[in-house]
Amino acid sequence: VQLQASGGGLVQPGGSLRLSCAASGSIFSINAMAWYRQAPGKQRELVAGVTSGGITHYAESVKGRFTISRENAKNTYLQMSSLKPEDTAIYYCKGTTVVLNSAYDYWGQGTLVTVSS
Repeated sequence: VQLQASGGGLVQPGGSLRLSCAASGSIFSINAMAWYRQAPGKQRELVAGVTSGGITHYAESVKGRFTISRENAKNTYLQMSSLKPEDTAIYYCKGTTVVLNSAYDYWGQGTLVTVSS
């Protein structure tokens, strides 16, 4: 499984941005997708996740502002609205496969989101 994240950029506070994550390879083996972010000097944190069954979960800090969606086995999106300066970070997508009860994680390369006026 290979993941390619895109869509980052510079946006003003209160603005919106949509991140995309395109999967290739054994895409039908992916059980769940998630977005993480890492701000300068901070640890990587979970932002949002979605299972193959469509169940979503969000970090408290983004609930009501961000929406994760999975269009098909290949594309996963993170719609971000009402962006704040503290949302500034490198955003990574992660795919998880489960084989014989063992989970394997695959990471995209990251896309930078900067929220600033």
